[in-house]
Amino acid sequence: MTGRPNQKQRTRKDLLQAAYRLMQAGQSPGLEAVAAEALVSRATAYRYFPSIEALLLEAALDVAAPDADALFPPGAPTEPAERLERVDTAFHEMILANEPALRLMLARSVERVARGEAPGDLPIRQNRRSPLIETALDPLRETADPATLNLAAKALAMIIGAESFVALKDVLRLDDREARAVKRWAIAAIVAAAAR
Repeated sequence: MTGRPNQKQRTRKDLLQAAYRLMQAGQSPGLEAVAAEALVSRATAYRYFPSIEALLLEAALDVAAPDADALFPPGAPTEPAERLERVDTAFHEMILANEPALRLMLARSVERVARGEAPGDLPIRQNRRSPLIETALDPLRETADPATLNLAAKALAMIIGAESFVALKDVLRLDDREARAVKRWAIAAIVAAAAR
């Protein structure tokens, strides 16, 4: 993403970080306080989040999300499938630790779209997985076709994250071990296809 969409993602991230800072300071902030902390207008904050509850919920989850520096320190594996398994494992553990809150966040985002409340030009949720997937795929950049890598990154975003967790658990009724095996297989298959 570039330009305006990128700015919208940054504004959303600024609101999440401002809410978290205020919560860490022991406050129970309202949307106006978060907007002021993020240096945006109250109207802007309302465009991104329908309520303070939704903002505070996602702010707490945003902090729990994995970080590229932690996943890929110096000496980290260079094999893409191994790197992606690190990303998937980190997300899986974060989801398990925050499952009720993540399910609530998913439900609220789906509800907003169904009701037509979500502005079409604003991100409904923060995209935490794609930057990590892109970093995990870095070793393939010199040899793989850029268009193929782009498709692989998008396919991997369907495998890694809360939505696939819910599908594997609720729809397919897999236990944790089976779900992780399915995701590992899918990750390896996508990486192999991208490398060809």
